[in-house]
Amino acid sequence: MTTESVHDLITSDRVNGTPVFNSDGDRIGQIDTLSIDKVSGQVRHALLSFGGFLGIGEKFHPLPWQVLTYDVGKGGYVVPLEKEALKAAPSYTKDELEAFGAGDQSYREALYGYYAPWGAARYW
Repeated sequence: MTTESVHDLITSDRVNGTPVFNSDGDRIGQIDTLSIDKVSGQVRHALLSFGGFLGIGEKFHPLPWQVLTYDVGKGGYVVPLEKEALKAAPSYTKDELEAFGAGDQSYREALYGYYAPWGAARYW
């Protein structure tokens, strides 16, 4: 992925696989995919992938888009959390994430409640 861009917009396939760093500069994972609201078109979450081996035991951490900042120098996104805080954050398997696509209120409450101190705001 090129770290330079002359455009403010990026296609979702270029976001997938982009590294994610914590505020200390440590690479903590990568963006697996994005969750996009079908009605508004807004990106709601970037699904951070870390852990597991060959997809076994892998959990995904839906990061509210508001907690990510793109760093051109790093060629990736930076989150203001330490790795331990991310490990403690709500995480889900692929199957669990599919189930939440229907708009489970408790899922949203848990997610945004956890990330509120880092700038995540409810969208509903």
